[in-house]
Amino acid sequence: MDITVGHTPDSDDAFMFYGMFTGKVSSRDFTVTHVIEDIEKLNRKATNPELDVTAVSVHACAYIPGYTILRSGGSFGIGYGPIVTAKKQMSIDEIKKCKIAIPGKMTSAFLLLQLMIGKFDYVEMNFSDIPEAVKKGKVDAGLVIHETQLSYEQEGNVKILDVGEWWDKETGGLPVPLGINVMKTSLGEDTIHKFDKYLQASIEYGLKNLDDALEYAMQYSRGKPRELIEKFVKMYVNKVTINMGDKGEESIRRVFEMAKQKNTCTRFQTKYSHQVIIL
Repeated sequence: MDITVGHTPDSDDAFMFYGMFTGKVSSRDFTVTHVIEDIEKLNRKATNPELDVTAVSVHACAYIPGYTILRSGGSFGIGYGPIVTAKKQMSIDEIKKCKIAIPGKMTSAFLLLQLMIGKFDYVEMNFSDIPEAVKKGKVDAGLVIHETQLSYEQEGNVKILDVGEWWDKETGGLPVPLGINVMKTSLGEDTIHKFDKYLQASIEYGLKNLDDALEYAMQYSRGKPRELIEKFVKMYVNKVTINMGDKGEESIRRVFEMAKQKNTCTRFQTKYSHQVIIL
């Protein structure tokens, strides 16, 4: 079966798909064409299902009822996650009055920050442009995702909020629900199960062949040193990535329960837009 698979130009996604896309892990069931896009572009593509399988933000589940959530391939922070950076330290009241650059309205980082501090003034931009916009004073602060969570000091900024740390304390240690992989529900449960196992095997292969998988992932390093990329990949390709388990499921449910309670997610529907997590 020929299928299209979307993932981001990020080192952790590349690491997960290394086995699959290089043919190190094969499948009799699928021939894969991969499509690489920024996460917010993938989120928007998924609202009018274009790709058979795609990485999306957990937040996007409120807008994409045509997909089923896979158990493998998720990006969950374990006590860490997105941060907010600025040129100087600020109080929480000052932050709430800031114009904050965000990496997209459908990103989980945006939803989580709203849950943390309430509504705020924001401007959307590509996540990779946010550190420079903060440094040059184009915005007051920036909501930072991906490897720039680790490189903000080298970029001349300071951390003023830790969204992942807040979630960890707020939920009693649930993993931070950031990114997941989804597959068109119309393809059927059997096909979805098979692909989920295929992706899981690819992730496990990468973890067992760490140096080779990291070398492959470095093509998406955006000029960052290997040590930083290795640290980032090890943060976001973890045991919950192989299979989200009960804790991963609970964290997804919890974020939408909180969004509903706070009326934050404007298109929230019961059971995150009728989506299900494949069993």
